[in-house]
Amino acid sequence: MLVDNMTRLVQENPRSGCRMITAMLQAEGWRINYKRVHRLWKLEGFKVPRRVRKKRAIGDSSNACDKRSSVAMNDVWTWDFIHDRLVDGRAMKCFVVVDEFTRECLAFDMRRSFKSKDVIDTLSKLIGERGAPKRIRSDNGSEFVAKKITKWLDTFGVESLYIAPGSPWQNRYIESFNSRLRDEFLEMNYFYTVKEARHLAATWKEKYNTKRPRSSLNYQSPQTFAERCRAPGSTSLRSAPPEALQPTPGAQQ
Repeated sequence: MLVDNMTRLVQENPRSGCRMITAMLQAEGWRINYKRVHRLWKLEGFKVPRRVRKKRAIGDSSNACDKRSSVAMNDVWTWDFIHDRLVDGRAMKCFVVVDEFTRECLAFDMRRSFKSKDVIDTLSKLIGERGAPKRIRSDNGSEFVAKKITKWLDTFGVESLYIAPGSPWQNRYIESFNSRLRDEFLEMNYFYTVKEARHLAATWKEKYNTKRPRSSLNYQSPQTFAERCRAPGSTSLRSAPPEALQPTPGAQQ
């Protein structure tokens, strides 16, 4: 009976030690001293859990979009995870990567969950297709500060830009993209399986890059703007006057 009550109090008060548990037992009417409680404490193997200090969040405002803006194609990529659900209620994650300068959606994958290996595989494929970016901007969530991912990015000389904790506006390009993604795709579709979701995601990504005009690109699609960026002397298109962003005669719209 006494041990049962000790067990209950220890479970209810995991940060309380033997002396505190003794006082609680006495307050409940038990006529017992500290020595007896201490002996039972040792026999039962009770311990106060080791204090776990929260890791200091990394990232600061100096990595915000307005402080370290993208100046060319492949200069800064930005990425994020978005949560959604299948029709049966099972959780699903979307992993997206966007080129901040061209506004292209470089990756859009949907899975039940993502491991470091999945993220590295996606980035590896992108780098193989278009080269490595100079920097990648993201929040400081655990997915983005995983040691494996950071170490892998270092091998390509990619600088990680972590924004200040709780400041999504410092990564406004991905936040803007996420808003459109949720409004135009996630909220417009029901997903019965992950396979179906991934197929629809690929179709939406293609349409977004090739067909959807962007006001920030003078109503060109991200792909059309990216093609112009590849032309010689076009790295400063973002800061050019509006007429410079007009599609060239005969260019694909």
